Amino acid sequence: MSFIDQALAAPGAAAPGPGITGQLLMLGGFLLIFWLLIWRPQHKRSREHKQLLANLAKGDEVVTSGGVIGKVIVVTDDFLTLNVGSNVELRFQKSAVAAALPKGTMKTIQ
Repeated sequence: MSFIDQALAAPGAAAPGPGITGQLLMLGGFLLIFWLLIWRPQHKRSREHKQLLANLAKGDEVVTSGGVIGKVIVVTDDFLTLNVGSNVELRFQKSAVAAALPKGTMKTIQ
């Protein structure tokens, strides 16, 4: 029997897997990355949007999630009425407001 036959016939040692500590560290790393990249920014955007909706007042210019730009005429608890053109008023849910625009934006667009 040659050395090559003996080397091929010898069982190879299996590489040891990461221990329980290594697995917990890897899971913790994934959770940290998930929190930093996904959950934290989403929570910040949600908080800013709630603040925007709470501070809406008559005369503010806003854009809805559908792309409609208008000036706020009436604000209630759940709905608002926007003036989107001459004698055109539309009623929207407050949650449909995507962003507040600087004053005078409607005049520059028209």
